[in-house]
Amino acid sequence: MEPFQVMTYLVACPQSCDAVIIDPAGDEDKLLALIETRNLRVKYILNTHGHADHVLGNPTLKNLLKIPVCMHEADDKFFNDPSVRETSSHELGLPPPDPVDIKLKDGDVLEVGTLNIEVIHTPGHTPGSVCYRVGENLFTGDTLFVGAAGRTDLTGGSLNTLIQSIEKKLIVLPKRTIVWPGHDYGESPTSTIGKEMEENPYITDFILE
Repeated sequence: MEPFQVMTYLVACPQSCDAVIIDPAGDEDKLLALIETRNLRVKYILNTHGHADHVLGNPTLKNLLKIPVCMHEADDKFFNDPSVRETSSHELGLPPPDPVDIKLKDGDVLEVGTLNIEVIHTPGHTPGSVCYRVGENLFTGDTLFVGAAGRTDLTGGSLNTLIQSIEKKLIVLPKRTIVWPGHDYGESPTSTIGKEMEENPYITDFILE
């Protein structure tokens, strides 16, 4: 979605119509229209990390839908440090998010209708980056892209930590797990863990070599 080409996801339980929004990045009117058309009841805003491009829609959607914003506790703390806020604002041209309503931890599970949304802490792109696992679907934010991985040259980033997260948290998942990344940088907007283990240089060169 505009303006930063972040992939925003609306994930809903087909039985209850309860839903979550992952990384609202703009175009709130279009998202609200879709929610209304599908008669969804959004329960949470879930941020994969605290970079400004992934949280642009937080304030508007929180206020209009009367729902809490959720983020891993490490990024909530990190991006509310005054020095980090200044540095990150300079890097991205926009301020980081305000303090969130629910601070997530690794292994937390959010129940949304019949869906269980598991929080997987995958630091490296930022200290509190997470992936959200919903059944066989994995929403990876900027931790893992199709054929690539998140940049680590911004404040709080670490390539070694990112590689460890991919190795210990992601490629151990079933190979059929569908990867839904935070940006569409590959030849396809989605992939699988198995395919990335065969083709992604961050995995083939750094982990499986």
